[in-house]
Amino acid sequence: MTFFLKPWNMNHYCEQWIADWCQDNGWTDWFMERSSYWAFPPQAVMPVPIPVQALRAIKAEKGISADERVWCLAAVFGTMVGVASGYFMSSPMPLVLAFIFCAIVVARMDDEEMLPCVDREEI
Repeated sequence: MTFFLKPWNMNHYCEQWIADWCQDNGWTDWFMERSSYWAFPPQAVMPVPIPVQALRAIKAEKGISADERVWCLAAVFGTMVGVASGYFMSSPMPLVLAFIFCAIVVARMDDEEMLPCVDREEI
């Protein structure tokens, strides 16, 4: 099942960015678990999630990842194809499909790590 979902997953961070941050800060053996990065802090025996502030700093410094670039280019190309197809077919449906695809890409670009955590008890 994960084989079919793998192309739809968008990695917001390059693996080298995470490895470099871990090496600079003394964290070891980083891994990705359910779209969250974990590593062993210095002198620790249990892995913890890499702090959100660190991920935000990495993202601000490095920009968009290669996966994000590919998906953005696919959205632009899909829009162009939709416009051309809609013109030649005299139908709005290719534009509707292009809009749906672009909406999905934009939704996938939203980084869950950047959202503040909300406890159920606060609600």
